[in-house]
Amino acid sequence: MEGRASPPSASRARYVATVLCRGPVEPLIFLANFALILQGPLTTQYLWHRFSADLGYNGTRDRGSCGNHSANPTMQEVETLTSHWTLYMNVSGFLVGLFSATLLGAWSDCVGRRRLLVLASFGLLLQALVSIFVVQLQLHVGYFVLGRILCALLGDFSGLLAAGFASVADVSSSRSRAIRMALLEACIGVAGMLASLLGGHWLRAQGYANPFWLALALLIAVTLYAAFCFGETVKEPTHARLFTFRHHRSIVQLYVAPAAEKSRKHLALYSLAIFVVVTVHFGAQDIFTLYELSTPLCWDSKLIGYGSAARYLPYLTSLLGLQLLQYHLADTWVAEIGLAFNILGMVVFAFATITPLMFTGYGLLFLSLVTTPVIRAKLSKMVLQSEQGALFSAVACVNALAMLTASGIFNSLYPATLNFMKGFPFLLGAGLLFIPAILIGMLEKANSQPEFQRFPPSP
Repeated sequence: MEGRASPPSASRARYVATVLCRGPVEPLIFLANFALILQGPLTTQYLWHRFSADLGYNGTRDRGSCGNHSANPTMQEVETLTSHWTLYMNVSGFLVGLFSATLLGAWSDCVGRRRLLVLASFGLLLQALVSIFVVQLQLHVGYFVLGRILCALLGDFSGLLAAGFASVADVSSSRSRAIRMALLEACIGVAGMLASLLGGHWLRAQGYANPFWLALALLIAVTLYAAFCFGETVKEPTHARLFTFRHHRSIVQLYVAPAAEKSRKHLALYSLAIFVVVTVHFGAQDIFTLYELSTPLCWDSKLIGYGSAARYLPYLTSLLGLQLLQYHLADTWVAEIGLAFNILGMVVFAFATITPLMFTGYGLLFLSLVTTPVIRAKLSKMVLQSEQGALFSAVACVNALAMLTASGIFNSLYPATLNFMKGFPFLLGAGLLFIPAILIGMLEKANSQPEFQRFPPSP
């Protein structure tokens, strides 16, 4: 597969300026993630209260009385049902997304990023609409699974991210790529933090329905922005069939096509590293709300909102940390520092029985997210310009597999360990993070050049 020729510096600068004038991808990702995160904790809490009502459990979760229900079998059944239905939603969506996100991501290398952004945004819109029907009409919670599948068929948030990161790679230089990747991830984090703060307060004030309506309105705006305002970053889009195995073959060729052996090995090992990091990240995300709702923490919706916001604050602090640390350290060491703080945070969560200790764990995660933009930037520099969509759809596939693995492990392990150590899944996550730390160190030691590329740098 041949890459498009890199334009001269002046021409490239004009091209980037044109893209930015039309509309960058960051606002789109920001609003989409705001809508998505606004729904996430609310869905978990809705499932909790729905199963509590069905089973006749009316135990309070305030700090004064929650501890008296630590051995209540009905409460444990509510926790188990909520955890299992979260697993069903995640598994159904991620299995469908394994096919659709990879297909659409490679397709965007030909037809441009806009079409994928529109399809994925519309899928998120449909999921929000189904959630509104479930909440307003008290439909069976299985319809949440249907909404998840509809969203995944059109690319899901993984497809949206694949197009977003590929568009950043289209217009950024090798030197600035890690920061641009971190900036896009910071947009995700700030959106998540604001949505979490709003969602907790809004739920207490007005219930579940209105936050879902806001998410729907935002996703309508996101879809319209993608269709009419986004500046296409693929310089020369061409017509291409969607339903063809050629798009999936282009992803496979990234790892098996003839190239320097070191490039293939590095692509595979960096993909494995990001797989483990994402597995731990999303596995912990899946059980945080349940962990905080139940004894001994017994948080209400307001504290759930603060905790959810604290989980997204590292997206912003990691961006600032990456900018500062890059002046003094190589990207590899920055990634290792991020993993170290991530491990410390997971260990604290495992033994957190009081609210201050839980927020201490969140504080230790302030540099935990510098690892993923560093790895994404390294991967992006190893492939041709015409392979960026295929690469980031492959990364989306890795993410989807990681999320599926995370849901299977953490949502199944959490109810199984309630009786002897509720925080054991966090301890497992801390141990797993030593794998990417070792891999990144080995690759840095084996690599004689600071950055390895399969193609010469753009002028």
